[in-house]
Amino acid sequence: MPRPLWTGAISFGLVNVPVRMFSAVREHKLHFNYVHEPDGSPIGYQKVCKAEDRPVPDEEIVKAFELEPGEWVYMTDEDFEAARAADEGGRTIRISDFVPQEEIDPAYFENSYHLAPQAGAERPYALLASALERTGLTGIATLVMRDREHLAALRFREGAIVLERMHFADEVQPAAEHAPGEVDVADSELSAAVELIERLAGSFEPERYEDTYRERLCDIIRAKRKGERVPVAELDEEAEQPEDLLAALRRSVEEAKRRRPAARRNGRNGGDGGSSATKEELLERARRLGVEGRSKMSKAELADAVRRASR
Repeated sequence: MPRPLWTGAISFGLVNVPVRMFSAVREHKLHFNYVHEPDGSPIGYQKVCKAEDRPVPDEEIVKAFELEPGEWVYMTDEDFEAARAADEGGRTIRISDFVPQEEIDPAYFENSYHLAPQAGAERPYALLASALERTGLTGIATLVMRDREHLAALRFREGAIVLERMHFADEVQPAAEHAPGEVDVADSELSAAVELIERLAGSFEPERYEDTYRERLCDIIRAKRKGERVPVAELDEEAEQPEDLLAALRRSVEEAKRRRPAARRNGRNGGDGGSSATKEELLERARRLGVEGRSKMSKAELADAVRRASR
């Protein structure tokens, strides 16, 4: 098992659950280096003082905050520790509220982490995980991590507690300023667009999506290693908007009909109410169908409610 990124405790009410934090995502990135082409030597970088134009040793480098141009306040490790001390040494995930998951805009999410119980904390951990599953609610908390405070959401997933590190409200930029404003949309065009979307609707299956760009890069790397010539790609000109938007939508609908003869609306593949779906999927379907009290239902109750509301 990898080393934990953070250790501390979840606090809700008077209950503390000691946990360890692990990354929930392992990205498959290709890492490229800058090298000197004639001899293949790596390019190195030095920390240079811009005023003296000379390399600076690590012991002469400190963190500083610029109040005004040229006016610096130097910070020490003790200063950061003093700020963390107000939050029990920065080792507490303090839950203040529990909210429905669907009320959280995905724009607030930043990174995902798995929380695991520390030795001896399995029982309170399982208690909190079970309570999150039973209620379908998400805990909203704050924690100090890497010298800054974060907003976080704690949710149930596959028997474990997942922490979603979040942005604060003043960090999320409003989307309204990018909206096109008042634009007349014809009813016929809107109906065609809705039909196209419903034709392409279905359940989210993450395994269907692959990083094809990374695969193409790997193919090019393997080809260049063998000394093969890589063809130069011709860049397509910027796509133009169709002159007849309605005709383009109708052609798209016909193409979608050939690909998916039966429409799958609201992520359903039939009328079984989603018995094979996860509780998160059932909660989302219940939200779309307007099922009341869904956040307090068990998985079986949600499946039954979705089945009845779909009739």
